[in-house]
Amino acid sequence: MKKLLAGVLVFVGLLAIAWVSLLMSGNIANYSVSMILNVATGRPGASIDEQSAQQHYTLPDGFSVQIFANDLPKARFLRFTQAGDLLVSRPHAGDIVLLEPDRDGDGYSDARRTVISELDRPQGMDFDGEWLYIAERERIGRIRFDHNAGATVDHYEDVVTGLTGDGNHWSKTIRFGPDGMLYLAQGSTCNICVESDPRRATIMRFRADGSDGEIFATGLRNSVGFDWSPVDGALYATDNGRDMLGDNFPPCELNRVELGNFYGWPYFNGNNVPDKDMGPDPLAQQRLPVAPVHGFRAHNAPLGISFVDGSDWPGDFDLVALVALHGSWNRSEPDGYEVVSLHFSDNGIEERTFLGGFNQDGNILGRPVDVIQGPDGAIYISDDYAGAIYRVSTDTPAQRPNALDALNTAADTTTPDWVAQSDVQALARQGAALYQQHACATCHEQGENPLPLVEVSYDAIERALVTPQAPMPLLPLSETERRALAAFIVSGQ
Repeated sequence: MKKLLAGVLVFVGLLAIAWVSLLMSGNIANYSVSMILNVATGRPGASIDEQSAQQHYTLPDGFSVQIFANDLPKARFLRFTQAGDLLVSRPHAGDIVLLEPDRDGDGYSDARRTVISELDRPQGMDFDGEWLYIAERERIGRIRFDHNAGATVDHYEDVVTGLTGDGNHWSKTIRFGPDGMLYLAQGSTCNICVESDPRRATIMRFRADGSDGEIFATGLRNSVGFDWSPVDGALYATDNGRDMLGDNFPPCELNRVELGNFYGWPYFNGNNVPDKDMGPDPLAQQRLPVAPVHGFRAHNAPLGISFVDGSDWPGDFDLVALVALHGSWNRSEPDGYEVVSLHFSDNGIEERTFLGGFNQDGNILGRPVDVIQGPDGAIYISDDYAGAIYRVSTDTPAQRPNALDALNTAADTTTPDWVAQSDVQALARQGAALYQQHACATCHEQGENPLPLVEVSYDAIERALVTPQAPMPLLPLSETERRALAAFIVSGQ
């Protein structure tokens, strides 16, 4: 036991030394701690509510943002079903969650449920007719999906197996291309190295049944997001540049990806600048690196990308792709943490901030991951740091009702039988402790726009605790505890 404890202490000490060394190098800063822990372990990051989003997040004139769903830790990639439900992958939870559309007009998803679980780090998803394809850490699987019911059917089956999921960039992203082929992006195992598995740091493609797999393009260190231009069908992919070369080099990249091309990594960075740590490319006689068509700022970590239809939007959004910048960790000052619009024209590609404000002077409110246009024309953005899905539209923000008022409308306002059968004063004392334990006052009594708990019924409170409406969290309460809180609130606190 003493040897084990000594070993643990030595390991922790080495980690501390490594961390201090990195801090002293200037390549990272203290803010990076929460970023790294969030990515590596799924540890929760920030939390965001409607008021903070409205106060801090910025958009071009004519757009508004609302929280479509929250309390979704490590929400990553997004895909809409044919019925308009939104699927959200959660690699650290090992599941895919379905969010129903907002049919009651309050701006929030009406309901959620898990459609499949017990997966190995699922990230990318796409549909091919009635099949839902899912990219896990070491395989691609599929299962039949009933779009109308919003549910999986039958059993999950393998499509592509034998992939490697070790190293830094274990996640896999998939999309079906215009050619009907299944495209797979998988990142490198390392910051800078020669891969033992030639399929890593590439984009591959397969037939829908997983056969005839081939490497489509190489030298892509971590191309998490990709999409096809609606104009010419060209494939564009984001790519994360390497770390530990300072704050401002190398740039992250947008590449126009074509069959057989080599995009530089690990021997070249940015606009084909040779990497000093690798030396000459031993295959230089067989290939030449292709430079990116656009450079993002260094360490901005571009992830999801979607070409969107902005023809009805205010301003210049004729041919635009939106890109989620996850934000830096390998930088002395944080950068990125926004969704940008890339405007394509004959003069090149212009990058503009679309949804900003996630970085409040080093206080990181969220980290965008994926961006997708819904069937309603609005833009949906996942945030794995705050565990939220945002909806950006040109609509007037929905007027969100007081959750308890809405429940009271449908609730039974008569006094339930359990009240007469209980020691209500004792329950109220227990409820007071629960009210304090779960910090209910922070929303209901404090802040600029508190939600006062007045003139509410026992039934309404119990309903709110069983099926809370965002931003109210789902609390792990027993029936007795829910009644105790109701007794405390109805008694007038």
